[in-house]
Amino acid sequence: MKGLLLIEPLVAFYAFASFLVYPLVPQYVYRRLWQDITNTTYPVSDNTSRCDPSNTSSHNEEVQKAASLFSLYTELISIIPSLAVTFILVAYSDQRGRKITIILPLIGSLFYALSFLAVSFFELNLYLLIVSSFVSALFGGSGTFLGGCFSYIADLCEDGRQKTLRMAGIDMVIGLLSGVASLSTGYFLRAAGFNWPFFTSALFLCFNLLYAVFILEETLQRPLDAPLDGSLRRTAMHQLTYGVYQLFAGASRRRNVLLMLLLLLFGSFSFVNMGGHSMITLYELNQPLCWSEILIGYGSALSMTMFLTSFVGVTVFSRCGVPNIVIILIGILSVMAGMTLVAFAKTTLMMFLVRLPMLLAIMPFPVLRSMMSKIVSKTEQGALFACLACLDSVNNSVATAVFSSLYAATVTWYPGFCFLLSAGLCVIPLVLLVIVGLLGVDESKEAEVLIPEEEGLAGDDDPLLT
Repeated sequence: MKGLLLIEPLVAFYAFASFLVYPLVPQYVYRRLWQDITNTTYPVSDNTSRCDPSNTSSHNEEVQKAASLFSLYTELISIIPSLAVTFILVAYSDQRGRKITIILPLIGSLFYALSFLAVSFFELNLYLLIVSSFVSALFGGSGTFLGGCFSYIADLCEDGRQKTLRMAGIDMVIGLLSGVASLSTGYFLRAAGFNWPFFTSALFLCFNLLYAVFILEETLQRPLDAPLDGSLRRTAMHQLTYGVYQLFAGASRRRNVLLMLLLLLFGSFSFVNMGGHSMITLYELNQPLCWSEILIGYGSALSMTMFLTSFVGVTVFSRCGVPNIVIILIGILSVMAGMTLVAFAKTTLMMFLVRLPMLLAIMPFPVLRSMMSKIVSKTEQGALFACLACLDSVNNSVATAVFSSLYAATVTWYPGFCFLLSAGLCVIPLVLLVIVGLLGVDESKEAEVLIPEEEGLAGDDDPLLT
């Protein structure tokens, strides 16, 4: 039976299942730590008791520090296995197919959701969640999953514009479904507690796993007993390293410089964006906002709309002929403005309004992925997206760890400091973008140059500037 070459349903269910859990994780940890530190039941229906000035000085700040440090430990223990698995799987997909990079992260996510369900249902030790994060990371994380999905799309799309729009469409699907999930978490939590959202997430992940195994068609058809590409039979790890090495060894100096700049731009922007967003839930739980689970759900859903609005922005700007450099610039400025406003938000209305400047914050990601995909050959797509997936995983883990430690250190005197830092660090991707702009990026010309170079018809002494 022939399968489907349709990756969007898989991404949609993954986004829904993941964001049905992600907003609940810091809330669950916060409530358990509140009970352990204060020896009192967490006030669910009356937030004023939790944010009473008499309680805040002795308990609330202590719980905030403990929750941010818990997040720090979780990221630190999972970063190395997740990074290694992401690099190996996504690069390996160039040889054995893309589905392995999709199926294994789904298994890890399913284990993660079931672990949370077990800890919540049986009230097990909270630090078992750190162990479950480590085990889940051994199967790869969201970076592995998305790296496989983007490689899958790169295999299917020949036209550069179609590739850009379809990659932006993936981000839009993520935003739409994660927004729906985030919006429902608050009501779900208040009506049924933590157990049912974790169980529901596990059910969706099971369905996703069945779709990936039995329905999704492989884009790279290769017999399992066929030898790997390359001279002689290299070991698997050597082949993976060689594939990434070939990204730079077989191309011109100009293309290598351009690719490195784009990778640095992608990584620096991902760091500041993820770092700031990772602390928003804790900031909302703190005084003076003291949001309930319902308001956190609304806030998360509104934040997820940036995926949808960014997709619309990329689509409209692309059709209007706006250069990619300008689209990326708008996205970076969107994050800079939004994070600056978050640092000074002290009321519920203001906290909702600060999401508006960030509605175009996701635009740089699909544009940068598409730009890099266009300037490498078709046989190097897996290696490229392995680098991007690793870079994304490292940035997500390191950014969360760094900003968690900063939040724990500054929460007593200025909780908004980490958001101001995020806005200030946006200067780094802005500088890199200016350099890329001065190089005069033209993806269509880069693609044309690649073909003769791969055939040995052009040398490596091309000038850096055109």
